[in-house]
Amino acid sequence: MTDQELKKLKDDLWHSADVLRSGAHLAANKYGQPILGLIFLRYADILYKQHKDEILAEYEKNKGKRAEKSIKDISIAKCGFYLPECAYYDAINDAPDDANKATLVKNAMQAIEDENPKMEGVLPKEVYAQLVPEEEPELLSRIVRVFKDIPENCTIDIFGQIYEYFLGNFALAEGKDGGAFYTPATVVQYMVQVLNPEPGDKKFLDPACGSGGMFVQAARYMHKHNADNDAQMQFRCYGVEKEPDTVKLAKMNLLLNNVRGEITEANSFYSDPYNAFGAFDYVMANPPFNVDEVVVEKVTGDARFNTYGVPRNKSKTAKKGSDKKETVPNANYLWIGYFATALNDNGRAGLVMANSASDASGSEYEIRKKMIEDGIISQMVTLPSNMFSSVTLPATLWFFDKAKKKKDEILFIDARSIFTQVDRAHRKFSEEQIKNLGIITRLYNGDKKAYKDLITEYKTELKNAPTESDDKEVKTKDYWQTQIDWLTERFPDGVYQDVIGLCKVAKMDGEDGIIDQDYSLNAGRYVGVVIEDDGMTEEEYKETMLGLNDELLKLNAEAKELEDSISNNIRGLFGSIGKN
Repeated sequence: MTDQELKKLKDDLWHSADVLRSGAHLAANKYGQPILGLIFLRYADILYKQHKDEILAEYEKNKGKRAEKSIKDISIAKCGFYLPECAYYDAINDAPDDANKATLVKNAMQAIEDENPKMEGVLPKEVYAQLVPEEEPELLSRIVRVFKDIPENCTIDIFGQIYEYFLGNFALAEGKDGGAFYTPATVVQYMVQVLNPEPGDKKFLDPACGSGGMFVQAARYMHKHNADNDAQMQFRCYGVEKEPDTVKLAKMNLLLNNVRGEITEANSFYSDPYNAFGAFDYVMANPPFNVDEVVVEKVTGDARFNTYGVPRNKSKTAKKGSDKKETVPNANYLWIGYFATALNDNGRAGLVMANSASDASGSEYEIRKKMIEDGIISQMVTLPSNMFSSVTLPATLWFFDKAKKKKDEILFIDARSIFTQVDRAHRKFSEEQIKNLGIITRLYNGDKKAYKDLITEYKTELKNAPTESDDKEVKTKDYWQTQIDWLTERFPDGVYQDVIGLCKVAKMDGEDGIIDQDYSLNAGRYVGVVIEDDGMTEEEYKETMLGLNDELLKLNAEAKELEDSISNNIRGLFGSIGKN
C-alpha cells in the first residue's frame, strides 16, 4: 500500500467517527472507545486469517501424535492470540442490521478476552448498546461496514498507523482534554530521534503513558533503523496511567503494534509498580503540567523524588486551623526528578515539560541547579507554539543522559520557527524537519556519517522528484533542494557548530555561560536571535523610519477628525447629551 493509498484509507475510515458522533447516544469524549474497539476487532480478524492456513496445517500434521497441540495453543504461538469463531468480523458484519448487533460485538469481545487472558479488561465491551439508538438501530451496522473496507492484506504496521491516526484525530476533536491521553506523533518521533534507542534487552518507562504513543514510536524507530526485524521485540515497555479508560486505549495500542509490555493503572506520585529507581534504560513521557495537589508527606520519603529535592512552598506548613495537608506548589519538578532518578547508569530520557519550568524560581531553582551541576541534563529544546491540543504556548523538551561525557555543557536548540502548519490552530513537524533537527544532535555527538547519509538521501530524492506538481502531497525538486540547503548552510563542513537563532553549546563557566545565566535552561537565552539584513544603508533606514512616522501622525489626525465628526452627529440626532 502506497503512502497516498494509506492516507486515503485513513481519511475514509475517519468519516465513520463523524457518523457515530452525530447519531450515537454518547458524550462527545466517549465515542473514541467504540471506534477503536472495532479497529481492534478488524485487526484481530485479518491477522488471524493471515495465519489460519499455517495454524490448521500444523494442527493436522501433529494430530494424534505426542506433539499434538490444540488449535488455540498453535494460534497463540503463531499470531499471539486465539480468535473464536463468534469474533470473526464477517460473522458480525453479515448479521441483520438491528439492535442485536451490539450484543454480537459485546459477545465477540468477551470471547476474545476469555480465550486470551492478557487481553482481559482491555476491550470496550459495554459501550456498544448505546450505538443502536431506537431512532436509528442500524447505526452500528453502518460503522462496522466501514471497517470492512480495510484490505485483507493489511500488515500490523498499517493497523498501528490507523489506530494512531484515530487517536490523534480524537485528541484534536476533544481539544484540551485530548492532550491527557495523546502526544502528537511528530513530537514523539523527534524525541525518539534524539534518544536514538539501541536494540537489545532494554527497558522503557513512561510513568504518564496516556495511550502508549511513546512506546509505539520507539518500537517503530528501532524496527526501521536496525537490520534485525525483531529489534522492536527486544525491548519491554512499562507504562503507568491513572485513567481506567485510557489504560484500555494503551493496552490496545500495544497489541495492535506488536509491542511487548505492561500498562498499570496507578497514580505515579503515590505508586511505584515497577520499582523505578535506577532501573530503566530509557524514559519517555509527556506528563500533565502544573499539578498542584500532590501531598508533600507522601513523596518526601521517596528516593524517586527526594534525590534532587521536593518542591516546597516558602511557608512549609498548612494553613492554621485547616485539616488540609501541605501540597507541593507545582509538581513539574517532581516529574523531572522522577525521570532523572529512574535511569540506570547508561540511561537516557526525554520528556515534555511546560516552558515555565526552565526558569522556575524558589525551591525549583535549587533542584534545577543540583541537576545541572550533576551533569545529567544533555539537551534542551524549545518547541514551536500550537504543537499540542492541550496547550497553545511553546513547550520544552528536556533530555537526560546518565553516561554523558561532557558534563560541563548542555546543547540548547530553539526550534520555535521550525514547523509545518496543519490548520489555523495546529502545527506539526514534517518528516524532514524531524530529521534535520535530529541531525543537530548527531553532529554534536560526533556522528558525521549520519549527516552525510542524510544529504545523500535528500540528493537521491531530488534526482527522482518531479520538477513541479499540482498534488500538495508530492514533494518536488525545489522541496528537496530546500532541505539540502537548510543543512549545508548551517553545517557546511558536516560538523557541529553553533548557529545563531538555532543551536548553542553552553558551558557552565564563562560569560553568558549557564552559571552566568543563573542556571536558566531557557534555550532562547543562549542561542540568540537572527537579525535579518534588510539591505538598507543607514541613511535609507533613517529616511524610511521618518516616513513611517509622518504617515502615523497623518493617520492619528484623520482618526481625531473622524472621532469629532461621529460625536457631532450623535449630538445632532439625540440632542445635547452633555459635554462628556
